[in-house]
Amino acid sequence: MSSIQEFKSNLLGGGARPNQYRVDLTFPAIAQNGTEAGRRAQFLCSSTSLPGSVIGVAPVFFRGRQLKLAGERQFAPWAVTIINDTDFLIRNSFESWANSINTLDTNTGITSPLIYTADMTVNQLDRNGAVLKSYKFVGAWPSQISEIEVSFAENDRVEEFMVTFEYTHYETSFSTAAISVGINI
Repeated sequence: MSSIQEFKSNLLGGGARPNQYRVDLTFPAIAQNGTEAGRRAQFLCSSTSLPGSVIGVAPVFFRGRQLKLAGERQFAPWAVTIINDTDFLIRNSFESWANSINTLDTNTGITSPLIYTADMTVNQLDRNGAVLKSYKFVGAWPSQISEIEVSFAENDRVEEFMVTFEYTHYETSFSTAAISVGINI
């Protein structure tokens, strides 16, 4: 039977804490006030997530049997929730970025991903602020900027809004050098 002492000795660093993180948002040049918005977002990003990973299934059928082979990797959208300040600087930066991709009035915009995408990073921190693990979302762009609900009944609360990103893939801080792909069976 395991003891509490054995459990504690295997819980390195006291466990990773969900409230210890930093989001680094990088805005492309087309976003109005993007540099300042990225700086403020490190403080005003109230929630996000570390990405999951899904590898699809490619079924092959043979005489009534199904062989499940590994398919293609799929990347779910990534979202951040931002605390809205009174100058709307971060929201305005996202709105100008999205408007550059597809304008509100003419349905036209920038078509080159080299211009309208940027890399975003979320870092899991330890209790002293050191980075434990990082995820970089490559080629990200805002696919959705949520509404902000306003109401006479809302007291003692600061506005928040969510931005959902699409991206090409993510990179993580583990080393791929140790992964062998030339295994003979």
